[in-house]
Amino acid sequence: MARHLITSAIPYINGIKHLGNLVGSQLPADLYARYQRARGNEVLFLCATDEHGTPAELAAKKAGQPVAEYCAEMHAVQARIADGFRLSFDHFGRSSSPHNHRLTQHFAARLDAEGLITEVSETQMFSHADGRFLPDRYIEGTCPNCGFDSARGDQCDNCTKQLDPVDLIEPHSTISGSTDLEMRETKHLYLRQSSMKDQLEAWIDSKADWPVLTTSIAKKWLNDGDGLRDRGITRDLDWGIPVKKGDEDWPGMEGKVFYVWFDAPIEYIASSLEWVDAGTGAGVDQGWERWWRTDKGADDVRYTQFMGKDNVPFHTLSFPATILGSGEPWKLVDYIKSFNYLNYEGGQFSTSRGRGVFMDQALEILPADYWRWWLLSHAPESSDSEFTWENFQTSVNKDLADVLGNFVSRVTKFCRSKFGEIVPEGGSYGPQEETLIADITTRLAAYERQMEAMEVRKSAQELRAIWVLGNEYLQSAAPWVAYKEDPDRAAAIVRLSLNLIRFYATLSSPFIPDAAQAMASAMPESPDAWPTDLAATLNALTPGAAFAVPDNLFRKITDEEVEEWQASYAGVRE
Repeated sequence: MARHLITSAIPYINGIKHLGNLVGSQLPADLYARYQRARGNEVLFLCATDEHGTPAELAAKKAGQPVAEYCAEMHAVQARIADGFRLSFDHFGRSSSPHNHRLTQHFAARLDAEGLITEVSETQMFSHADGRFLPDRYIEGTCPNCGFDSARGDQCDNCTKQLDPVDLIEPHSTISGSTDLEMRETKHLYLRQSSMKDQLEAWIDSKADWPVLTTSIAKKWLNDGDGLRDRGITRDLDWGIPVKKGDEDWPGMEGKVFYVWFDAPIEYIASSLEWVDAGTGAGVDQGWERWWRTDKGADDVRYTQFMGKDNVPFHTLSFPATILGSGEPWKLVDYIKSFNYLNYEGGQFSTSRGRGVFMDQALEILPADYWRWWLLSHAPESSDSEFTWENFQTSVNKDLADVLGNFVSRVTKFCRSKFGEIVPEGGSYGPQEETLIADITTRLAAYERQMEAMEVRKSAQELRAIWVLGNEYLQSAAPWVAYKEDPDRAAAIVRLSLNLIRFYATLSSPFIPDAAQAMASAMPESPDAWPTDLAATLNALTPGAAFAVPDNLFRKITDEEVEEWQASYAGVRE
């Protein structure tokens, strides 16, 4: 049994996320976790809310709440929505947890002991209008590299170039809009990433199987311009993890907190301690260290991270620098699956600008499976992709309603009308069935290859092709015709088709778990393992056993609904 540690990029606490955030990390991570569990492997799937930094403070201020209270409330909201989308986290943690406080302070102490922390007196942007130092991401201006007019002070989201606020053309505060900014002196801790460049580059070079998107972004940060820069890991803020050297105070760093991008990835580890504290799930009693410490059993773990391309630099460079630099035997990521952006109706999804369909809104419109199928089958892997209501309607109606839902409905209702709600006896499988089993065997192997490779869209294509094979078989075998002259032949066709529904439940569960459960529950013998002998799997149901005719799995989306949703969700959310 293989062991898979899976983490999704942790969503920020300030508000409900849009569909682009969902498909860029959490949803494909859930797909992979569900698949590995279905194959009988041991999985620990972790996520959390990212709760520190200025955005949380400002969101709490806008909501009229203390920041700690706001974060607790929004964590509960995000956890509820994640459950609504059937995201099967083993634990959904919080970066503000005591475990993450201690671990972050521990890593800082280890990095300092290894000579990788330096104190730097520097000047930072101070906004007179806001009365505070501005974090880099709260300064925007024009990128000097590509001309993008909404580049942040730490990075341009358009060209991904690493920036400093002073690099920006015509910078302004995103809090107040003020351009009355001045550079003031302050002192901060820096992680000496530049001294680890060769080590990090050698590590990245060893990952020959990583997606081009992942490695190209990492190499760009390593080598473009002045190359890998040292990174500030503290900030002049009130909300965050206090700067300490382990359990000890850090002289000169009083009143400062660790930068959110230093502590947030450490929460991946901390969330496993929270998981143990929660005491739920298989393997909890064996502890967290067997997942994260190579000296405690983690050397046989396969660790996969899922994230949008904007998070790649921190997960290929900064977080590995923290892990490697500690000098301790921590588990490093084995594979990073990164995604491009999902756009919305000719523009960009944006949480900060309130554009697009948000996760809570989506669940009010249609159940989770509709969204899961469309997002995964259109995942932005090789390039950006775009959500349009027309495309959503077409995919749902053709793939889910016409192919899968129609097959299940036709088989179960025909069986009920001719044989009753039992698996029919009589007849035996012949050449048509043997051909079908051979074709599905080929497709199943392809589906498994694509799922193992985390090729999300190709996996969806293979799954749909397997559904199509069932429809084509049913149409060509035509049990409604066979029944008139040879009821036993019709019984064999229907029996195989009922077995196909049971088989489809297993295969479809990573993509559309609710529909899969409905299919499995309707059959007299729920599938309990991934099919390894397809001929046996498609002959597993006992003749005479009772089944249920499920409600229609999926309904079609009408043109009128599309027009209504286009008008109602025009891309603005207050």
